[in-house]
Amino acid sequence: MSLSMHAASVPVFVRMLGNLLAWLDKAEAHARARQFDAQNYLGLRLAPDMLPFARQIQIASDGAKGCVARLAGVEVPKWGDEEATLDELRARVRRTIDYVQSFEPARFEGSETREIAVPTRAGEPLRFSGEDYLRFFVLPNFYFHLTTAYALLRHAGVELGKRDFLG
Repeated sequence: MSLSMHAASVPVFVRMLGNLLAWLDKAEAHARARQFDAQNYLGLRLAPDMLPFARQIQIASDGAKGCVARLAGVEVPKWGDEEATLDELRARVRRTIDYVQSFEPARFEGSETREIAVPTRAGEPLRFSGEDYLRFFVLPNFYFHLTTAYALLRHAGVELGKRDFLG
């Protein structure tokens, strides 16, 4: 039995984004226990040239919604990146989960061979088969940004462990 494109994407996004919601809850509890403003997390960076915590979450969200839209052959929805609180980030993650879950498996049929073109800042799009897009572009990027968000919270003292990451 082969793994469908839907099964290789939607449940992965839903699980990891759900885990992210739990990390945000733990971060807020950590800030409350230590009596500082939880919004301080939003600007965290490990290096000066790195995108901040909030942007890591926005990019992970964009990756998940963009993936399912492209694999289903529909236009990727455009969402503003205006989240300025943990509650707004949670709302974005929940919105992403709802969007990702809105796609039935049948929408992904044949997507493994569909050509996917991903726009770039340079103008020339990156081109992949659907399967390569998912395996070699989306999933590594999705995990990269979630891992970075996780690491930023750990660096800030939030008590997270491997079980929190894996769910």
